[in-house]
Amino acid sequence: MSQLLSTDPIPPRERLAYWTDMICTTYVQLECDAPDAEGFGGSIQSHHLPGLDLSVVRSRAQRVVRTPRSISRAADDCFIVSLQTRGHGVISQDGRDAAVAPGDFALYDSTRPYTLQFSEDFEEIVLKLRGEQLRALVTGTEQLTATTVSGRSGAGHLMAHMVTALRDEADRLPAASAAAVASGVISVLAAGLQSLPACHLVEPSAMGAYHVARIKRHIDARLRDPGLSVESVARDLGMSSGHLHRLFKTEPQSPSHYLWGQRLDGASRELLDARRARASVSEIAFGWGFNDAAHFSRAFKERFGRAPREWRAQGPAAARG
Repeated sequence: MSQLLSTDPIPPRERLAYWTDMICTTYVQLECDAPDAEGFGGSIQSHHLPGLDLSVVRSRAQRVVRTPRSISRAADDCFIVSLQTRGHGVISQDGRDAAVAPGDFALYDSTRPYTLQFSEDFEEIVLKLRGEQLRALVTGTEQLTATTVSGRSGAGHLMAHMVTALRDEADRLPAASAAAVASGVISVLAAGLQSLPACHLVEPSAMGAYHVARIKRHIDARLRDPGLSVESVARDLGMSSGHLHRLFKTEPQSPSHYLWGQRLDGASRELLDARRARASVSEIAFGWGFNDAAHFSRAFKERFGRAPREWRAQGPAAARG
């Protein structure tokens, strides 16, 4: 489901003010100025996908600022990723400046001030995701903002291709497929960020990594079992709960957070599956190991920003395109 916002129908003298309202509505509270206010113009094509907002920005030169005052007016907690597709820009945050050329991307955090500077006409694909969503995958995100990730090799190259393909196909993908692709994009984004020198993740030993992977496989195989718990996993694998928790010290999330996150992700996909349209929300929740519908709804909304029924309502709309 997409939406197009454009300054074209607006009188020239009012376009910059209208544009500022557009970007505040689409992203977060911002301030904007342009070297050619009289000749300014731009458009935003937004695609609202399950778990991820994707938009295409085409605009004239401008400077966008997220100020402490803007932050105090709206307590948004999200990460924004800009993938440059035309023109050049500079993203500044946390004392760093990321110069982005076509194919490159960089990350910035809405909870702290930042500046975006574009000295020429440009186009970019922008991803917006919840703060806790990325922090669950990557540690030390404050060290990774305003750092250029090259789109010419590695995970950056893969993400650039995936995001470009998602932009082109977003309105034609069934909701369940869009959710799966969006999840894949976020995983590749995390991989790209973890490749940066500033990502000081403690490398686990080979044996420790083996045991963490073994634990995750065991959890994934039993997600629908309501009796699954960290304690039962430890017992099944012949280790103490304390040792299991110590193995997860190098992971971005605790074992219980991983378990419940995987269950919520599974439920979110099933809610969008047309084959499960007749199943109630409670039935799906119980099928993924939850035993309290109210707890499921609260946890789901905390993770995805929408109640389960609101999330499910995306299905038919997204499928129609």
